[in-house]
Amino acid sequence: MRITRVLSATLLALGLAAGPAAAATTPSASPSDDSAAPTSAGTSFRTATEIDQGQRATANGSAGDYLYWSFPADAGQRPTVEATVKLPDTHAAETWQIDVYDGLRRRQACQYGAQTRTAAAGSASVELTCVLRTVRAWSEPWSGDPLPGTYYIRLTVVDLTTADLGLPVDTEVRVGSLDIGGSAAVDGSLAEPLVPGVAVKSDTEEDSSSSSAVLSSIQPDDGWSSGWWSDRWVWTAVGGALAALAGVGGYALTRGAGRPSRVPPGA
Repeated sequence: MRITRVLSATLLALGLAAGPAAAATTPSASPSDDSAAPTSAGTSFRTATEIDQGQRATANGSAGDYLYWSFPADAGQRPTVEATVKLPDTHAAETWQIDVYDGLRRRQACQYGAQTRTAAAGSASVELTCVLRTVRAWSEPWSGDPLPGTYYIRLTVVDLTTADLGLPVDTEVRVGSLDIGGSAAVDGSLAEPLVPGVAVKSDTEEDSSSSSAVLSSIQPDDGWSSGWWSDRWVWTAVGGALAALAGVGGYALTRGAGRPSRVPPGA
């Protein structure tokens, strides 16, 4: 009976641990209110328009412009950038492209997705997608892995005729992500996320209530985790519980085996 109770408790722990693991494969935080979404884009890294994950931003521009947005991404997330460009009624074939850069302005390769697409002449719109690699809490400086911090989106046309240069276009950008969880956890973390300007804050600025020198004010809704927590901790605890259960069960099954039987005195 004692073994049965221990087994029931362990199975319950497994069921509770399955919750965080399942949640790790679902999209991150709920979408933001689109009514407050930005309606313009920046023209450089320094003037990039800040958007939150789950928020759909729009902007008007001209064919040939460079349009920039920025968003935060934390450790364990796999960001997906989606862009739609609505084209004028009459135009020749043109090719559009989205590029994503990290806080060090290193271009991050898309794991998959249509990063570059050509719109046929007269087509109404073109849709682009870039799925980044999973953001790591820490990596070697030479590796180029995506790290926690600010990410930049650049949308532009890379091939069009001279006659179409400057034609008005409407753009729409949305960023989402999947929380990968413990499978992407590493033993290490950054001292600070890669947010432009965070390294130039002095101790006085950090302790005072005055405005910060950080050039980007966006961050995840729950703050920067830097990889301190993952569901790997849960599965490690469950593994330890199963190992303890196996030890108790083995002892109970083998207890008494090999002991000499008692012989009544005088027999």
